[in-house]
Amino acid sequence: MAHVTSTHRGAAEFRKLTFVSGRVTHETNRDAQARADAAPAPGQAPLVAPNAAALLRRNGTDQAIADRVAVRFGEQSWTHREYYEESCRFARLFDERLPTSGPRHVAVLLDNTPDYLFAFGGAALIGAAVVGLNHTRRDEHLLTDLRHTDCGLLIVEPRHLPLVEAVRADLPPTIVTRRFDESAERGVEGCELEAALGGYAPGDDPGHQPSVDDIWALIFTSGTSAAPKAVICTQRRLLVTGNRMAMLLGLVPADCGYICMPLFHSNAIQVGWAPSLVAGCAVGLARRFSASGWLPDVRRYGATYFNYTGKPLAYINSTPERRDDADNSLRIAFGNEGSPEIVATFADRFGVEVIDAYGATEGGIAVNRRRDDPPGALGMPPESVIIVGDGDGDVELPRARFDAAGRLLNAVECVGEIVNTAGSGPFEGYYGNTEATTQTTRNGWYWSGDLGYRDAAGFLYFAGRNADWIRVDGENFPAAPIEEALRAAPGVVLSAVYGVADDQAGDQVMAGLVLADDATFDGTEFAVWLDGLDSIGPKWRPRYVRVLREPPTTGTNKIVKRALVHEKFRADRCRGDAVYVRLRGDAAYRPFTADDERALRESFVRYQRERFWDL
Repeated sequence: MAHVTSTHRGAAEFRKLTFVSGRVTHETNRDAQARADAAPAPGQAPLVAPNAAALLRRNGTDQAIADRVAVRFGEQSWTHREYYEESCRFARLFDERLPTSGPRHVAVLLDNTPDYLFAFGGAALIGAAVVGLNHTRRDEHLLTDLRHTDCGLLIVEPRHLPLVEAVRADLPPTIVTRRFDESAERGVEGCELEAALGGYAPGDDPGHQPSVDDIWALIFTSGTSAAPKAVICTQRRLLVTGNRMAMLLGLVPADCGYICMPLFHSNAIQVGWAPSLVAGCAVGLARRFSASGWLPDVRRYGATYFNYTGKPLAYINSTPERRDDADNSLRIAFGNEGSPEIVATFADRFGVEVIDAYGATEGGIAVNRRRDDPPGALGMPPESVIIVGDGDGDVELPRARFDAAGRLLNAVECVGEIVNTAGSGPFEGYYGNTEATTQTTRNGWYWSGDLGYRDAAGFLYFAGRNADWIRVDGENFPAAPIEEALRAAPGVVLSAVYGVADDQAGDQVMAGLVLADDATFDGTEFAVWLDGLDSIGPKWRPRYVRVLREPPTTGTNKIVKRALVHEKFRADRCRGDAVYVRLRGDAAYRPFTADDERALRESFVRYQRERFWDL
């Protein structure tokens, strides 16, 4: 870790020295004192306000907070007072347009624009919920998400309208917004949303007193068109999480977060935005993540903290290095799925403390990696976190064993599902999906759906995800819809889709195809066919394709995905099957050669993820 903090406090002075990549910077006494005083006393309740509405009203009227900036977007900014006043307009709109009985849920299909956060503010003031729609989905999948979460209103940008064009007639009442034009980042005349808000005065609070247990957000983790999974986040959940993150990040009103992860993702809401409400500080928004735009945005906003998930650190590291990269305002970053080498490179280059953690939207397990942990370890979890094999058994699997080179020797017996036997923690269930909630909390435990193992000392390691779920660039998605699509490919009889480890972070999609007797695999034709599918977005397209001659099957002829995950793209495991690869930007699939495999393995070693190669 490239950033170590030492704090010394005496009666006469308060001085904080921050050692970053060999250099020393000094916080002022005033800033350091404010940061220390912001930390709640031991045992203080983590609920910072009676409800989210009360927190927004406090921020919007308290003289110590109200005139501080709350939201930045490009060259525009809103103070906490202005944020509260605009949220009141949204609250009035929602109060009028949402059903008066039953769920009051508004769907949002936007990039990271201020309207997204105004919608959250409006929902908080009347006890409604925001449903963030994933714009990597489309058509029937998005319609299913809308129906499943009982949305009574949809706010959408013009650039995302094509995603729902095929199901437009079946959508709930829809308001199209162009309040923040993508080219100019400024309002555009004739906007439906602006017209709808026009009858409401800023600051005209509807005066509701929501319950802290009202649902404030429904955040999709992953799901098929038949069974979506939307995590319930009440006002209590987000207030508690926001307070804990504000404490962990050491936030004070002078801080500013930078949010470039999509706001439909829990990382952006729980790590990026919610702490800013609690601390009364600011956030700067980027419509979408851009590796080249990241540092200019950090400098423009004066960002002091940053949230990430997946590969952003790797993408940022890949930009041309400059001598003044560490000349920035950023103090700390919090996220997950960063490999040790990538995290260390990022921390050293930009002079930032990085906390890379393991966790999930549900919140049932949270583990932070520490500087002296073994390479690749997620951290030291409590003893309640165990590794369990297939089924509902309650027997902990054996600990991992390694050879002298650090290679895992007993993957078959030690790798299983990561489970928290102490319970589900802050997890409040999946909306409208009792079966999934029951499955995740069976036996009174929290079942993560992630695979892992623990070493003899107890450190936890991540070993991939349940074969039915795949995570690419921080996005979870199911294998089933991809499998269903690939079954219709010319010459394909059966398909199995699963995640294999990426050399830097997360997974890549791999497809095993069983072909008809008279069919052959043509990498160009298959790529053209696949690219023509509107239902399969770029992240869902397989990176690797394996033509299965004799797929591993169960007694009922189901393909054993765990075996395929273990065999990956490795020639020594694939039993002579042909494997093809299509890298980013390639027009076709080509044979995955011995040279490709050798280079990929070297990349796994370089990024300290070699253990995934051997799993």
